[in-house]
Amino acid sequence: MSTLIVLMPPRDPAVHSQEWQLPELPFVLLDKAGNTQRAGRASLGLLPKASATVLLIAARDLLTLAAAVPPLKGPRLRQALPNVVEDHLIQDAQTCHLALDPQRLADGRQVVVAIDRGWFRFLVEGFAAAGHRNLRAVPVARCLPLAQAPKTAGPAEPGSIATDAEGAGSADVPALEPVTACVLGHVVSTAPALLPGAAPEPAAATADAALELAIVRGALAEGFAVPAASVAATVSALAGAAPVSGYVLASLPGEPASAAARASLSAALPGAQTLTFEALARRALACRFDLCQFEFASQPWRLDRATLRRLRVPIALVAASLVVAIVGANVQWLMMARQRDAISAQMTELLLNAFPKTTVVLDPAGQMARQLQQLRLAAGEPSRDDFLALSDGLARSLGPVPSNGIAALDYHDRRLDVTFKPGVNVDADLVKRLARNGLAGTTDASTGKWTIRSAS
Repeated sequence: MSTLIVLMPPRDPAVHSQEWQLPELPFVLLDKAGNTQRAGRASLGLLPKASATVLLIAARDLLTLAAAVPPLKGPRLRQALPNVVEDHLIQDAQTCHLALDPQRLADGRQVVVAIDRGWFRFLVEGFAAAGHRNLRAVPVARCLPLAQAPKTAGPAEPGSIATDAEGAGSADVPALEPVTACVLGHVVSTAPALLPGAAPEPAAATADAALELAIVRGALAEGFAVPAASVAATVSALAGAAPVSGYVLASLPGEPASAAARASLSAALPGAQTLTFEALARRALACRFDLCQFEFASQPWRLDRATLRRLRVPIALVAASLVVAIVGANVQWLMMARQRDAISAQMTELLLNAFPKTTVVLDPAGQMARQLQQLRLAAGEPSRDDFLALSDGLARSLGPVPSNGIAALDYHDRRLDVTFKPGVNVDADLVKRLARNGLAGTTDASTGKWTIRSAS
């Protein structure tokens, strides 16, 4: 099963919802074995199709909270979540889509993520209309490497970047919760056609260029648009005394891969490690937190307008095939009915020509057979189911069975019952020999008695 992973831009709060547009989106297409098939940038309508599509939602669009959630499910849980997070939101909780992490924290709380419902609907419905049915949305912050708390002899320097060698050989002391900071690239506008001046910054960013910054602290995360010159100071201020693992997203499809471009992003967060977009995408596959919950839950079987538009040709072909099959079956039935009537009329005509005294014709074939049988009997010709005819055929069919092995012959109802003497071996080919002489023979397994009839 192939998977398409797409990095989504954050919502521009200055742009009205009627003016939202998606720029060209970085993507990577993985086959069922996890090998990269394609990578690049493309508009929504030109993205390659895959069995499953994963959207990486920008950290700046999400508010992550840890809260005590009542043990409810389904619609009741959806109604209760706004009351849980409304004190932490600036906008009305009813205008937000709330997703719940099914995995509880160590203290029993659960992570609740809030995103503007209109923006999230715009993303989900846009991809659904473009033909991406099996859709998942995961927070990009959940796809970043987890920071490890180093063992240090004392408190870590505020905002310092953690390294493996830091604190080596020191005593174990309680450490603050480590922080992961990642520069995800330049800020991209969601209305490039209306705001031409807000196009993505060039790879060689200036000090005033805005960068997307994600901060992850345990299960919680937050995102910011920060000037490049202020990234390091912002990370240091937010991390406080906690150790920081810094990353810079590199090798983004469609962006210049020059050393100067990489150096300009790395300079925003000194000491940061490089995180490739392909590694970010592969980590998204392992993320189980799907934002598509409640009314946005993926339903590949749902027949919406986009699905009907894609299926209109197959549906038309199926409907045309059914019409042709029904019409063809009826035409064939009419032809066979006319042929049956013609054959019946011909048989009636033959019966009346051969036996003009017949007054009522109900079964031409049966009446003809009975009339011919009566003529044979009147002429003295034995019938094929008479005793003499059946016994003569039996005698010619005995073969290796001795004739003196027959104990009794009983004729009644136009059939001949034959009883062989005990110890007489009746071979299996007797049935075939009877058939060659125009007879049909059956045996009773319990009594060993044979019944001989005319095969006609």
